[in-house]
Amino acid sequence: MALIGRFFQTPEASYFLFGPRGTGKSTFLREALADALWVDLLRPELEQRFVARPERLRELVDGEPDAKVVVVDEVQKAPALLNVVHDLLARRGRSAPRFVLTGSSARKLRRAGVNLLAGRLLLERMHPFMAAELPSFDLGLALRRGLLPVVWDSDTPDATLSAYVALYIREEVQAEGLVRRLDHFGRFVERVSFSHGAVLNIAEVARETHASRKTVEAYIGILEDLHLAFRLPVFRRRQKRQLTVHPKFYWFDAGVFRSVRPAGPLDRPEEIEGGALEGLVAQHLRAWLDYSGSGATLSFWRTKSGNEVDFVVYGEEGLFAFEVQNSASVRGGDLRGLRAFLQDYPAAQARLLYRGDERLEIHGIRCEPCEEYLAAIRPGVLLH
Repeated sequence: MALIGRFFQTPEASYFLFGPRGTGKSTFLREALADALWVDLLRPELEQRFVARPERLRELVDGEPDAKVVVVDEVQKAPALLNVVHDLLARRGRSAPRFVLTGSSARKLRRAGVNLLAGRLLLERMHPFMAAELPSFDLGLALRRGLLPVVWDSDTPDATLSAYVALYIREEVQAEGLVRRLDHFGRFVERVSFSHGAVLNIAEVARETHASRKTVEAYIGILEDLHLAFRLPVFRRRQKRQLTVHPKFYWFDAGVFRSVRPAGPLDRPEEIEGGALEGLVAQHLRAWLDYSGSGATLSFWRTKSGNEVDFVVYGEEGLFAFEVQNSASVRGGDLRGLRAFLQDYPAAQARLLYRGDERLEIHGIRCEPCEEYLAAIRPGVLLH
């Protein structure tokens, strides 16, 4: 597969680049920073050397005085290197090289004191492909396989996707000793997939996985630290109604959600595909926010009476409300949540994204084909 250009722009300052395995962090940096001094901690022999002697990084950098950029790939495998990077930045000042530290897990780094570098390194994230990054975008294929570069670049994409989470659990969760029993964690992963796109009820997940609430909280924290999942808070700015208090839960990629979500004769295909579609919109909005450098926030809105808006983007650019429907037509009830939101926030721009092919305007709400809308989202271009 030919190398696909990414919207991510590498900063001129030193930075962390976080993101799940398979999102193309290393591939992107190899192309964008071809002349960088590279430390690849995915190579077991190098990992062992730098774990045993973190100061070896200082010796390596001092031995390459002309190096302008130093990349440490998967830095969480040797978190003590953070101390060395901090020392080099402090000791050399403006003459220090630019450091780019990639990571697919934040847990070890936080334990090792990632805050030590607060203010010295920016925090950036790499996401799966956005629709507009691809030469052609097929919504149906994206809903089935997701948009992970490692899957798109595979000769056997379906097999790669089905193995993704299992490999991730073995290589990350087990390697870092994050859980005592992988079988219990695996059962949790399967059960929490039913919470994708829904308000997260931790007590219910705990009951169905036969685990304590504290354990489930810890497991969700692990998924978030591995960048495999995220929670959306409730939008509360100048609230006028009673709102729900619990966040919504999403897997980071629609294909990964499909791969972990059990399906059987009692599961309606449209229910699973509806969750995948909502998650696909979520991952695009998150990527747009991060790649645009916007200080805007992503949340959702749900009243105690049941009115809901799937996504709310709020920032200097404006207030945007999105509802996602996995249907080829728009019914009056589909707009109920957006109409209630507009009553409370008349300055908002409301959009309903659906599976049809017509652009409509109903009660002042734009209804747009989801495939077309996602293909048009580009960082730095205002949402419309």
